[in-house]
Amino acid sequence: MKITRFLMRTQHAGWITLFVKTPIKPSCFHAALLRPPIPRICIGQEARWIHCGSTVYKDKPDNSDLSKLFENETKAKSLVTHDDLFERTAKDAKNKASFNRVVDVFNKQDIRRRGHVEFIYAALQKMPEFGVERDLAVYNKLLDVFPKEVFVPRNFIQRMFNHYPRQQECAVQVLEQMENYGIVPNVETKVLLVQIFGEKGHPVRKYQRLMYWLPKFKHINPFPVPFELPQDPIDLARFSLTRIANDLDAKITVYQYPSTDVTETGEEVTQPHIVGIQGPEQISLLAKHNPNRPVFVEGPFPLWLRKTCVQYYLLRADLVPPEERVQDEPDPELVGPNQCLFYPWQIDLDLSRDMGDDFSYDVEDVEEGPVYAMCMAGQGDQATLARWICGLQETNPILGRIPTVFRLESGSRELQTAADVQHDSGQNSQSGSEQEHIIEEEQLHSQRMKQ
Repeated sequence: MKITRFLMRTQHAGWITLFVKTPIKPSCFHAALLRPPIPRICIGQEARWIHCGSTVYKDKPDNSDLSKLFENETKAKSLVTHDDLFERTAKDAKNKASFNRVVDVFNKQDIRRRGHVEFIYAALQKMPEFGVERDLAVYNKLLDVFPKEVFVPRNFIQRMFNHYPRQQECAVQVLEQMENYGIVPNVETKVLLVQIFGEKGHPVRKYQRLMYWLPKFKHINPFPVPFELPQDPIDLARFSLTRIANDLDAKITVYQYPSTDVTETGEEVTQPHIVGIQGPEQISLLAKHNPNRPVFVEGPFPLWLRKTCVQYYLLRADLVPPEERVQDEPDPELVGPNQCLFYPWQIDLDLSRDMGDDFSYDVEDVEEGPVYAMCMAGQGDQATLARWICGLQETNPILGRIPTVFRLESGSRELQTAADVQHDSGQNSQSGSEQEHIIEEEQLHSQRMKQ
């Protein structure tokens, strides 16, 4: 026993002397931590593994930057790999079946679902290409990629410090993309989120906010636009004109159907479609129009339906001067001796006004000229719109005696920016005299055509 105690004391003293006499630098200490442990054998005890420092190792740089660089490269490589997986799987066609096949291949590739966050981010970017950005079942399938019961916080401290923040942010991103496309989650979505992150996680709270607001705003639009617009240009023009007019009594007329004719010389002549709309009130206003004052065909004006831009044209007139306005005479039964002072037939009250309303600010009322008709055409040239005016003369004979002026612009399919508008206005100011001359020629041409 004495020999054993002596050896233990000697060995303990030797280690103390080694650590005291040997100068240890921070870099060497860091290298020692990276060095594989050296076994320490003591008499009467089991073998234990310890770490020790040594001056033999040279100074090495800090590996924190290298680890960050390796992590970034791993992320980039994983994203590229997932993109390649989508491209290889969807060689034939990009549809829902091929997208689900890619998700199934990833789930079967590794039971631990390593790299699932990068895969979900790549899948969210590829969803519009496969046409599944509005499919709730596909979103639930993406949430099913997360491992279950791994990211659930075990105590209030983990819940307070955002347990597994990277995975929670990824799930919230999936829910935000559903919100952007107006997809309302279902019970399956909630069950998946509770299994993955628990009842108090950030994705579950995001789900609760979506279920509160989305059902309220889903059917709040009184003029809804379908996700799939009609492909036929005539059906699309009917839908667009009905949306613009907002008049149940308005009548839609197809003045010309699209067709292609072959002349005797072998040339193909394409006839564009012309679809117009006009209400009974517009017909009565046009019948009262002064034939000495011209009407104008203006356009094209853009109308966006989802991601499709359509263009329409107006038949309008300038504002009638105050001296030429004719006021409707009041009903003699409401004004005269038959009217009772205690129970009047007509009461002029502003029911929209409230005692708490503030009318201290000034509002400028801008009056515009009347709009007599609208149309959509496959081509925006003057010849095509002249056929529309000729078709309107069947229900509006007064158009044969009214001069028509065409104010047409270039029919581009894209909206102009502010810089383009300023550039165009500078060119238009230089060619103002030329435009006046062209308008006079158009007036004479329209009169000759109608005569």
